[in-house]
Amino acid sequence: MANSIASHIPNALTLLRIACIPLFVLIYVLTEEWHWVAGLLFGFAAATDWLDGFIARRWNLHSRFGAFLDPVADKLIVITALVLLVGTYASIWITLPAIVICARELFVSALREWMAEMNRRSVVNVTLVGKVKTAIQMSAIFVLLCNPVDLGLPLVIAGVALLYAATFMTIWSMIVLLKAAWPDLTPTREKA
Repeated sequence: MANSIASHIPNALTLLRIACIPLFVLIYVLTEEWHWVAGLLFGFAAATDWLDGFIARRWNLHSRFGAFLDPVADKLIVITALVLLVGTYASIWITLPAIVICARELFVSALREWMAEMNRRSVVNVTLVGKVKTAIQMSAIFVLLCNPVDLGLPLVIAGVALLYAATFMTIWSMIVLLKAAWPDLTPTREKA
């Protein structure tokens, strides 16, 4: 019985991450004085991403539902946070990297779906570059959410720098995945 309950912990953490989204949005939107609380809630949600993956790998608790839901939860929380930041900062310095990151997320999701249709999903599994990208991206968003909306503040400047580093890693990780999938995406010519 206990083993059965434990097997659901990674998926429960993923669902908790999704449940945090409306809460951190409400806190962030309703008052500027509590932005740091919204940032902490985002940080907690980001930590559950690492924790559910660790638990699933450590105790071999993989499920199809978890494989589907985990990346969806990640994209939901990141894209939601980026939309909030674009709206509050209203700056091209935040908007451009946010567009690149969101576009990459959509492109990679479509690529993974395409590869799954061809029974080649393993070709585009998460890479080390993708994990580094996620860590930098979550750190950048955390810093920007936690601080007052002022591009002149040192911590905000650091957050923007991290966002640009995440954008670079985003492009790099997309290229790595596209390169791995390329042979399956291009038509092969049959020899006569």
